[in-house]
Amino acid sequence: MSHLKKRLSTLIESPKMNTEEKLEKICHLLNQEIPYFNWVGFYFKNGEKDELVLGSYVGAATDHTVIPYGRGICGQVAVSGQTLLVPDVRAEDNYLACSIETKAELVVPIFRNGENIGQIDIDSHSINPFTEEDRHLMEWLCDKLSEIL
Repeated sequence: MSHLKKRLSTLIESPKMNTEEKLEKICHLLNQEIPYFNWVGFYFKNGEKDELVLGSYVGAATDHTVIPYGRGICGQVAVSGQTLLVPDVRAEDNYLACSIETKAELVVPIFRNGENIGQIDIDSHSINPFTEEDRHLMEWLCDKLSEIL
């Protein structure tokens, strides 16, 4: 994973791209490099509203372009501010299905100045694919992203 961290750092620190371009390239890189990452995207707090809006993503189109706080895995992370790793989404009562193929989800919040401003959302078509290494990498990534958002 250290090679992936290095590539992500290079993207984040690049002076040649704006933030939106960086987020798009991060989605593409993660989607290409980790085979069980089948949907990678960012959701961000919608101004003062208690809802998230979809930002850059790679994967199948989703109807969930706006998610109220508390709804689904992403909405829960918006409220709790805690990473949520769901090995099998079928076991979740409060799951918003983006795709019938999604079996597992990993959502990590992004904080800036102590405020939860967004999150990275990763879906997998496999049950229980995410490792502690994946979790740590995504938490590291969200921490790095807080410096440019």
